[in-house]
Amino acid sequence: MAPGHYFWAIFYFACLCSASLANNAKVNFREKEKKILDQILGAGKYDARIRPSGINGTDLEATQVFVNMFLRSISKIDDYKMEYSVQLTFREQWLDERLKFDDIGGRLKYLTLTEANRVWMPDLFFSNEKEGHFHNIIMPNVYIRIFPYGSVLYSIRISLTLACPMNLKLYPLDRQVCSLRMASYGWTTADLVFLWKEGDPVQVVKNLHLPRFTLEKFLTDYCNSKTNTGEYSCLKVDLLFKREFSYYLIQIYIPCCMLVIVSWVSFWLDQGAVPARVSLGVTTLLTMATQTSGINASLPPVSYTKAIDVWTGVCLTFVFGALLEFALVNYASRSADRAADMHRENMKKKRRELEQASLDAASDLLDTDSNATFAMLRQCEVHMQAPKRPNCCRSWLAKFPTRKCSRSKRIDVISRITFPLVFALFNLVYWSTYLFREEEEE
Repeated sequence: MAPGHYFWAIFYFACLCSASLANNAKVNFREKEKKILDQILGAGKYDARIRPSGINGTDLEATQVFVNMFLRSISKIDDYKMEYSVQLTFREQWLDERLKFDDIGGRLKYLTLTEANRVWMPDLFFSNEKEGHFHNIIMPNVYIRIFPYGSVLYSIRISLTLACPMNLKLYPLDRQVCSLRMASYGWTTADLVFLWKEGDPVQVVKNLHLPRFTLEKFLTDYCNSKTNTGEYSCLKVDLLFKREFSYYLIQIYIPCCMLVIVSWVSFWLDQGAVPARVSLGVTTLLTMATQTSGINASLPPVSYTKAIDVWTGVCLTFVFGALLEFALVNYASRSADRAADMHRENMKKKRRELEQASLDAASDLLDTDSNATFAMLRQCEVHMQAPKRPNCCRSWLAKFPTRKCSRSKRIDVISRITFPLVFALFNLVYWSTYLFREEEEE
């Protein structure tokens, strides 16, 4: 072939390549998306009121909607109102064959919509919701993706306040299960079925932190409900929360123990220090009562006894018992004083009677003979002998608290030993009982 022919062939090939590139460069995919949306969602072509066909395109079978969610945060768990607040990204996916379109050789992966009312939507609602709202900053946090084979993905970010019925019998050594329930409002299971997406239907943010709880695990399940109008499909997520005990140990248990121990200080004070012992007992009692009322103010008024009620009730009883112990000591001390006064008065009275009898006998002896006088004087001398000097050992034993004459001191000594022993026994029974119940619940 002549050289000129080679030149013209190369030139022609170059022109064809440049024309092809120019045509490709002129393709506007945004315009293609508009045309496809007008084609599949145009007036008279798609009705959002009609649910998609079921499996294999049959209208007699239910439409299957696959659900998954991403748990972004849990802001609070309220024991008093028995509710918790959560923020999540909620997703639904279903197949609507009416929305199939040409993907232009795989170049158009999906179409994105921001108006949910343009396509059919499942009538899902959260059955245990108390409050909820969407997020609209800066734009509404919602999108719909339509894939070439007719699959529809709906995603939205929402914040919910959900009811969480709690059993507080083991509070604060308890675990709580809070559920998130989703169900169809109007479509029965014959028309619409919700299913968990396979693989990982619930994801939780890694740095999830709660002030007084720890999210131990979560479980997905089904909770279909039957009513007079039919059976409705339902999904649920059970979130298992464990209460952090360290907070309550520092804020409740240790202060209560300290108040009980402080109330025992009165056992070591002198019996005569009435103002000190009374003020100490009353102060600890009022402080313990204030602590108890503060604890109950943060909890709902339930009809059963909680673990914290047992603890505060027993601690309050110990503090009140310490105050009553002083009243008993004071009564015993005053009784002993009265008995001692009466004993001294009786001794003085007897001594005066003996002295008067001695004087009378001495005057009578002046009229008798010497022998009789000597005998009588000898008898009077016997009666008038001075009492023997007390033994040192007996004096020391008389001061010991276990003697009968020191009944009030004996009460204090017994209380110093009895109160701590009984409180230690209570702690042993309390912790072994409630920790064992906690393990049973696990």
